[in-house]
Amino acid sequence: RAAAIDLAGRDIVEAVKMSVIPKVIETPRIAAVAKDGIQLIAVSRVTVRTNIDRLVGGAGEETIIARVGEGMVSTIGSAASHKDVLENPDHISKHILSKGLDAGTAYEILSIDIADVDVGENIGAKLQIDQANADKQIAQAKAEERRAMAVALEQEMRARVVEAEAEVPRAMAEAFHQGNLGIMDYYRMKNMQADTSMRDAIADAGDDPCAPKRK
Repeated sequence: RAAAIDLAGRDIVEAVKMSVIPKVIETPRIAAVAKDGIQLIAVSRVTVRTNIDRLVGGAGEETIIARVGEGMVSTIGSAASHKDVLENPDHISKHILSKGLDAGTAYEILSIDIADVDVGENIGAKLQIDQANADKQIAQAKAEERRAMAVALEQEMRARVVEAEAEVPRAMAEAFHQGNLGIMDYYRMKNMQADTSMRDAIADAGDDPCAPKRK
């Protein structure tokens, strides 16, 4: 067995030592988000003992760390509130330990202890703010589209008015030619146009804030 362990590239002395004196593996800081949207950052210490029978062909420390990290993310993510995790961090250890994460590895997990839990960002609120900003931009884009369509429609209506006004002299000439419009009718119409133009000018001057006020 010692020869097989040596051929597998394992340190025999360290393996035997770890089978007698367990080793503590500290995981990196693991970030996870509870259901209430609050991020928690946790560090755990995993106490392991070498399993001599599985030392050849068994996975190493990296696998243990990865599995424990995955279990922490899953457990915190299933918590209804981050407060539940802060109040009972041992629930994380018990839940992870019950999953048999040492299967197929060269180690036997003896215990998992949560060394530290810090509160991170409010991810839920941040996502809501991002969604609100996205909705706002969409609404602004649609409003700008409606405004542009309204301006285009106004320009089209003005073009039609100009086009219709251009037909007036031609219609008048045709009416004169056919005898349907007399000279008096023509002058009355011109007077009405002049009166309308004067009223429009007065109205425009009243709307202009820079126009001089009457005393």
